[in-house]
Amino acid sequence: MPARADMLIIFCSCGLFLRRWRLRRSVCRVANVLLIALLPPISALAQPGLQAAAPDQGWAMYNKNYDGQRFSGLGEITSRNVHGMKEICRIKIARGGSFHTGPLVVDGVMYVTTPRSTIALDARTCALRWRSLYQPEQDEVWAANRGVAYLDGRLYRGTADGRILALDAKTGQVLWKTVGGDPARGEFFSSAPIAWGKLLYIGIAGGDWGIRGRMMAFDLASGREAWRFNTVPLPHEPGADTWQVPATAESGGGGTWGSYALDPARGEVFVPVANPAPDFAPHVRPGANLYTNSVVVLDAASGKLKWWYQLAPNDGHDYGIGAGPTLYRRNDGKEAVALAAKDGFVYVVDRATQRLLFRTATTTIENAGLAPTPEGRRFCPGVYGGSEWNGAAFDQKRNALYVGAVDWCSVIKSGTPQYKAGRLFMGGSYTQVTEPRGWVTSIDAGSGKVNWRYQAVAPVVAGITPTAGGVLLTGDLAGNFLALDSTNGKLLYQMQTGGAIAGGVVTYAVAGKQYVATTSGNVSRLTFGGLGSPSIIVLGLPETPERPPLQIDISRDEPEVRLKIEDKGGAPGGMRAKLAAWKDALFARVEQWSGGSNRQAGAVAHGKQLFAQNCAGCHGAQGGGLGGPSLLNWNARMTPEKTMALIKNPKSPMPRLYPSILSESDVADITTYLHTL
Repeated sequence: MPARADMLIIFCSCGLFLRRWRLRRSVCRVANVLLIALLPPISALAQPGLQAAAPDQGWAMYNKNYDGQRFSGLGEITSRNVHGMKEICRIKIARGGSFHTGPLVVDGVMYVTTPRSTIALDARTCALRWRSLYQPEQDEVWAANRGVAYLDGRLYRGTADGRILALDAKTGQVLWKTVGGDPARGEFFSSAPIAWGKLLYIGIAGGDWGIRGRMMAFDLASGREAWRFNTVPLPHEPGADTWQVPATAESGGGGTWGSYALDPARGEVFVPVANPAPDFAPHVRPGANLYTNSVVVLDAASGKLKWWYQLAPNDGHDYGIGAGPTLYRRNDGKEAVALAAKDGFVYVVDRATQRLLFRTATTTIENAGLAPTPEGRRFCPGVYGGSEWNGAAFDQKRNALYVGAVDWCSVIKSGTPQYKAGRLFMGGSYTQVTEPRGWVTSIDAGSGKVNWRYQAVAPVVAGITPTAGGVLLTGDLAGNFLALDSTNGKLLYQMQTGGAIAGGVVTYAVAGKQYVATTSGNVSRLTFGGLGSPSIIVLGLPETPERPPLQIDISRDEPEVRLKIEDKGGAPGGMRAKLAAWKDALFARVEQWSGGSNRQAGAVAHGKQLFAQNCAGCHGAQGGGLGGPSLLNWNARMTPEKTMALIKNPKSPMPRLYPSILSESDVADITTYLHTL
């Protein structure tokens, strides 16, 4: 970068000048500090292919930069004018399913993902550039995806059946595909990877299924695995002795499912490691259970362990760290890492000494440090956090960390675990209690003192973005897009998006104009309040002349297997038409069940896909239960007619997906699939 090179020349010249005139060494130190302060961040310099010339124009990584700070230097939208923002365009991506993607914006193109699709959009108009659909090669473990990595014209992502893909960013063409996990054992990829140098960094998810976690690096050009680090150590590796019953380490969990941070100057990758398994039975796996519930710092080139910090040993609450770490320099000069965890705290650790500097609560805390019991014990936060897959953001000007959190308690019961490969390995059960709500907390990055708190009407799991304009951007699961004053937490702007906000909220500039993009619509185990169809909404200050927002729908572009249901008369959408459609759908299923036709196979396949998108987050990928009840042996428990009625008119807390997300034939296909379990 020319600017940095010029400053380095000035820096060197200053040194020569000072030596020539024999000025005091203290003067030189002051000059050095002032010049270094003017230099761009190292993370912005070591990102080839990531818009190094204008780092604040785009959003080229899940958390914007390798340090994970999420701060944007854009200032067109400020605390004084943000109230005037308008919706510019909206694109409906899919009809239903989880939507946790963190949008990327590079050279005016936005990249987003669903569990199966990778999509490129015009970042100003939401117009579709291309869409690449992945067809799973094995059963998906859990249909969730948090985004792509971008570097040098390529995109990289994981899949729910354990594959890793490289795609051409201009066309969406798949350049290579490699198998990185075994879905038959519960291994899959949901995290947003990072790319640096010649390597892609990503770890397997699936701790709740009793995997043995690992972090991996892959060659960007070929997809070949370069190294791996076992987050649950093998018997000969450091940390293995913290599993006092060695056999329990084989199914010990320790997945990764958010994103990562990286220090290019030191060549270190920071890996957040989630909970041990079985989740709620810590007594069967005595010991500290390294490296679960830890941040692990690895040499980026070799994968060799440098250091680690564990938040809590022998966890029994499904806590751990899901969100990517945040690297920052404190005002006292100490290099620190902030960890927003599911246990409801933000931990800040000194990177030089690996010691805790402070710990600050971001939500309700109850019975911390106690273990679950067979009778059940209440814990706050509950199984759903705390902080989920989006962590802390950092604003250097205000010396503040910003964190979103879930405030929702659980009663957890420990049980007798039984491991079966590919099945959930919880070791107990849980029930959600209290009314869910959320928080956004501002924390002094030096002392850990709370600056302010904003209480949201629903859990906050979305990305949090502070800006140079003094605006903090985020959203909640009730579908409210929020703009807060970074200094005091005052609500400056709110917009109901029509769907739960569970993914990224980012800001960027195209042709000199600042835009904000938010996800909207999500159906997963953290469903609450707003549901909605997965969509991207772009906002900005009013244009002249002001135009109505563009509305685009590509939700039907993905091929679907469905049966045609004809209207038998009556007013469109009237009771007669609805009853006729319901009767025809039911009779079609009865015909299929009795005849074993190809149509039944198609209905089962489509119902299975819809179940994975909309139901597996609560009921488990195979229907065995995950927060929601088990649906196994469903055919012996419920008639098809009652199943369809239950899906259409569910009892709380099951969300109502019909008819806004699921159509008549969708309900019938899910019913067909459920009666095969």
